[in-house]
Amino acid sequence: MTDWAIQHSHGDAGAFHAIDPAPARTATFHTVDRPTLVLGSAQTEAEVDARVASTMGVEVVRRRSGGGAVLLMPGEFVWLDLVIPAGDPLFDVDVARAMVWVGEMWRRVLTGLGAVVDVHREAMVRAEWSRQVCWAGMGTGEVMATRGKMVGISQRRTRDLARFQTMCHLRWRPELVAALVSPPRPTAATVAPWAALVSADPAELQSALAAALPR
Repeated sequence: MTDWAIQHSHGDAGAFHAIDPAPARTATFHTVDRPTLVLGSAQTEAEVDARVASTMGVEVVRRRSGGGAVLLMPGEFVWLDLVIPAGDPLFDVDVARAMVWVGEMWRRVLTGLGAVVDVHREAMVRAEWSRQVCWAGMGTGEVMATRGKMVGISQRRTRDLARFQTMCHLRWRPELVAALVSPPRPTAATVAPWAALVSADPAELQSALAAALPR
């Protein structure tokens, strides 16, 4: 049985994303100290309306994993960052298949909270705005409700490890998400159905996720 190092981190999302973690099983719950828009590794800054971000006081940072942008508002999400070293029983050389156990762990926890959800096991489904906004598309391993995505997952690989960055929304801000996309942008009404919210106390959800980590 392999133990997890369970950690809590708070502060700058950009600095946290830039960390090169050690190749060891680590589960880190990260919270932010300011509104932050996190761009995926393949996105350009031109995809964000910098004027709107400045007016709203939203910091724009970048992560090393793929996917669309994610808006982090303090206290309005639960973010779990997982590191799996190469050679670990949980490490899978198939990049897409490797996401499934992560989604299944979230699914078990959310089902225990009364949510009706399933794990998307097929190939990535892209939509009109999925390059700009993570929640507009559907990736392998992500957790979907009847309407909308409940858990987003992105992955970064190195020779030594796989890093999974997972998140759910406790509150969804479609008007802010839409406004931060460079014109032409989606409307808030278009964005609103993309996310399914988790109704849970964040501390209790973190505890449930920590207990659900595979041993």
